[in-house]
Amino acid sequence: MFCLDKCLQSIRRKLGMQPTRPRGVPSSTAGGRRKSVFAEAYNPEDDDDDDTQKVMHPKSDIQRARLAAAVKNIFLFRSLDVFQMQEVLDAMFERKVTPGESVIEQGDDGDNFYVIESGQYSIYVQPDGAAAPKKVGGYDSSGSFGELALMYNMPRAATIQADTNGSLWAMDRQTFRRIILKNAFKKRKMYEKLLESVPMLKTLEPYERMNLADALVPQTFNNGEIIIEQGDDADGMYFVEEGTVRIMRAEHNQEERQVSTVTKGGYLGELALLTNRPRAASAYAVGEVRLAFLDREAFERLLGPCMDVMKREMQQYEQELRKVFGTDVHIDDLK
Repeated sequence: MFCLDKCLQSIRRKLGMQPTRPRGVPSSTAGGRRKSVFAEAYNPEDDDDDDTQKVMHPKSDIQRARLAAAVKNIFLFRSLDVFQMQEVLDAMFERKVTPGESVIEQGDDGDNFYVIESGQYSIYVQPDGAAAPKKVGGYDSSGSFGELALMYNMPRAATIQADTNGSLWAMDRQTFRRIILKNAFKKRKMYEKLLESVPMLKTLEPYERMNLADALVPQTFNNGEIIIEQGDDADGMYFVEEGTVRIMRAEHNQEERQVSTVTKGGYLGELALLTNRPRAASAYAVGEVRLAFLDREAFERLLGPCMDVMKREMQQYEQELRKVFGTDVHIDDLK
């Protein structure tokens, strides 16, 4: 299962019912909905990209810019790399809606995943035995919907109706699974392997490393690009996937001097999180560097079992600083 499982399972429980088409909500004008697809089991390990025809819907430069703006904050896309995001943009197509139009209907098979560019939408659910659907929420010019049925081979759990004219961007079922679900599967496997090589994390149970892998977000930096800047507030820490990171520190407004380097399997940025202080040093990419970022909230939630190890390593960091600067540097003095 993937990082959204707990969230989606919660939704299923809240909406738990035998889905039926809501009465009293207008039927879709879109037509062409797919039926009887729930026997289509999807296994990411069996999916070979080389055997799959990639979907591409031509777009004008203006359309592509609008789409990029619409998807930039979509949670499902945040772990995709640059090339995968380009494939997402290629695969999505625009759908205009009018007031009263049902985009998806409860009980239908899942055909598309939708990202909202504009318009207002209402969410209706008809519980078992109810005479009419009930409005349970809505969207206003942002957000996404429709992933649940695609991820779990289940009928639509709700009806989404347009309240105003609007614009949506859609991705078909097969493309969604191939890009989003397979990427989530590959990402977990890749990061689990990376985390297994980090000595600090040896104290974690396998399921704890799995949760940590799901929380990591890939980031890429080019040669000389700054990753962390001394004095900044800490928003998270990094694990090095590929490449080398140079750690630099300036003392008393003097020129920066190199403290250490971090290579594949190493990590950086944890010090400020442990001490709740600003960054004690700057970090720069040496060549192209691929990192896995863990935000502050996930750090506090997932790395509790490793805190003692990290605090012991803080003392080693003090020793490195003393070698470089020749002063009696203490962690408590780093600001």
